[in-house]
Amino acid sequence: MSPRTPTLSDRLRNYLLSVGLREHPALADLRRATDALPEGGMRSSAEQMQLLAFLIELMGARRVLEIGCFTGYGTLAMALALPGDGRIVTLDVNDHWAELGRRYWRVAGVAERIELRLGLAQESLDRLLAEGAAASFDLVYVDADKKLYDAYYERALVLARPGGVIALDNVLWHGAVADPDDRSRQAASLRALNAKIHADPRVSMIVLPIGDGLTLTRRR
Repeated sequence: MSPRTPTLSDRLRNYLLSVGLREHPALADLRRATDALPEGGMRSSAEQMQLLAFLIELMGARRVLEIGCFTGYGTLAMALALPGDGRIVTLDVNDHWAELGRRYWRVAGVAERIELRLGLAQESLDRLLAEGAAASFDLVYVDADKKLYDAYYERALVLARPGGVIALDNVLWHGAVADPDDRSRQAASLRALNAKIHADPRVSMIVLPIGDGLTLTRRR
């Protein structure tokens, strides 16, 4: 069988990877290692993470909160964008996948900027609030259990400082949010939250059709 001829979309994708993104070598290696996993599709897209890294630099952010670490690809992208004294707190329910990321965090020289907290996300968020972390984060990135996004969003609004950014991944859920016949819990939860954020006077907002859909909000 002859090799498949690359399509225009393949070529454009490769072109964008070559000139549209600046990935640190350790970040690119972690992306490839993550994609080799059976669960690799859970990784945040490179474009999304480059955008958030750009926003971190643009804002001069020093404190970032990530809800959902997975292998730490997004964690590393954001940590690389922080200044030397910046910190990212990343939350996950288990240490299995994050252990992969730790290797690359060390290679990139930013492991000391990253604090991994294990446990259920809601409990970890409530613990941060009990520790006095309200209004202390410049950017909050939400990429965990879609059914609980509303709870994460409400807590993020308290933890983010005024003028801070809250970003939510997977808000299009592979197009399911636009299908009224899709009544799965994930699609229904995201559909309801999308409508809530659209009407929420507490934030400015935009939904970007990159990756699986990225909502950016700015706390007013």
